[in-house]
Amino acid sequence: MSQSANRLVGGIFGAVYLLVGIAGFFVSSGAAFAGTEGGTLIVFEVNPLHNIVHLGIGAVLLGAAAASTRAAKAANSTVGGVYLLVGLLGLFLVGSSANILALNGADNVLHFASAVLLLGVGLGADRTAEAGTTARRAA
Repeated sequence: MSQSANRLVGGIFGAVYLLVGIAGFFVSSGAAFAGTEGGTLIVFEVNPLHNIVHLGIGAVLLGAAAASTRAAKAANSTVGGVYLLVGLLGLFLVGSSANILALNGADNVLHFASAVLLLGVGLGADRTAEAGTTARRAA
């Protein structure tokens, strides 16, 4: 039996976002919980609220990847859609007082890239597993 693309991608993204969430607390310890400025993690600006969001996203992706292909597919598609929306909103939020996640241009690029990859896999991969499940239900 082959590995599900959705479970693999969701597991990798989940682990990375969990690690980024944890690492973010080391660079944003002096920053306001939710504010327009935070600490810099490589080229990404983060604050404690942003770190908590990363931890939540990582947990959802990793948990769904561990559960089933169907759960991973749903989580990847949903998180990908949310990241697409966050990327679009980020274009308007950077530099404004409404930017409570301390987003910067690098964050926007990462959010768009994550959206493309997660949506692509979530909507396009593992169709045979989904078709097999539908066929079994119909029988």
